[in-house]
Amino acid sequence: MSKKVVVFSQIDQDVLARLKAQYQVVELNPKNGDINEQIRIEVANADAMIGAGRLLNESNLSTAKQLKIISTVSVGYDNYDLDYLNQQKIWLSNTPHVLTETTADLAFTLLVSAARKVPSLDLWTKQGNWKRTAGIEQFGQDIFGKTLGIIGLGNIGAAVARRGFYGFNMNVLYHNRREKLEMAQPLSAQYRSLEDLLGQSDFVVVAVDLNAESKSLIGADELNLMQPHAVLVNIARGSVVDEQALIEALKSRKIFAAGLDVYQQEPLSESELFKLDNVVTMPHVGSGTVATRKKMAELAYKNLVTALNDQIPQYLVNPDFV
Repeated sequence: MSKKVVVFSQIDQDVLARLKAQYQVVELNPKNGDINEQIRIEVANADAMIGAGRLLNESNLSTAKQLKIISTVSVGYDNYDLDYLNQQKIWLSNTPHVLTETTADLAFTLLVSAARKVPSLDLWTKQGNWKRTAGIEQFGQDIFGKTLGIIGLGNIGAAVARRGFYGFNMNVLYHNRREKLEMAQPLSAQYRSLEDLLGQSDFVVVAVDLNAESKSLIGADELNLMQPHAVLVNIARGSVVDEQALIEALKSRKIFAAGLDVYQQEPLSESELFKLDNVVTMPHVGSGTVATRKKMAELAYKNLVTALNDQIPQYLVNPDFV
């Protein structure tokens, strides 16, 4: 009998067709009832899972008896209980690198949009308010030649820094758990403590992984260190920034603006953020282009097939028990 694959979110249709041609495929659907109960039932005899955006842990995976791999169509894996997966010797693979440039594009889109008040001015113009020359209330911040602070100089952080350095002649500062000279030197990027980076940067882009150290990394104290004209961009995870503290900083104009793609609660349908004219909000679409999502799905498919062929996937998050 063919191996069973549980698809726990929408995935690329071409990849889905290829999976169906090779394996017994079960697609979960919230319209069919409680999704966690569906998971508990279907993983009991499943060999693999593929998808993104679901919390997977002991509560919904405890029935799994032969699950070999969960192939997530994402880079981040904070939705998965890694300790439990390790305990059960279940592989977790992800899709790094293919979304680096696309996510960096969105980071800079948020930066420019927030700095130049693009969403609020778009609305202001469409509402018929442009009846005379735009005044100081409509003015934004310069970007060219300013200081860009990157918190987390990984692949995505470095890609954002390249855009600032080469495209906008920006002075680049960075903060990381350790200095990264190999990434920093081509960009003339200078290492700074978190406090110094926040105080010296005109634009701060948060691009760290979510872990115990980075949770609530940016709170009220950190926001108070930023300059009044500064812009904060978060493309990491919502929990890296204290959202209520950010709301208060935006309302009181302690910082000029923010650009956000991630939030503490997702999906986010109601928030004080939506009432503010100095924040640009996007619905967690850092990798959200057709081409990039297809590349991610293809890589997730490759990871899954490799594992079911009893080989080690290229992008394995938890290789310690291999």
